[in-house]
Amino acid sequence: MKPVRLTNHAREQAIERGTNLEEIIDTIITGNRQPAKNSRYKYQATFQYNNDWQGRFYSLKKVVPIVAETDTELVVITVYTFYL
Repeated sequence: MKPVRLTNHAREQAIERGTNLEEIIDTIITGNRQPAKNSRYKYQATFQYNNDWQGRFYSLKKVVPIVAETDTELVVITVYTFYL
């Protein structure tokens, strides 16, 4: 697998949305890959969470990084997190 690099925006969004580099990389390795806008890819994976997020309990967390692939690396442009 190519090295994974997060843009500054993706790092900020990961913190704000409650995910981390480990979950993002795991999603890219094991998740479902789909085409996205501008020749990018959307990866999706759902993890057991069983914790509170912003005052509510959630059992699952879906991590969705948006990735641009170059010849040498995978660049995470942004990341979305959904609590279920």
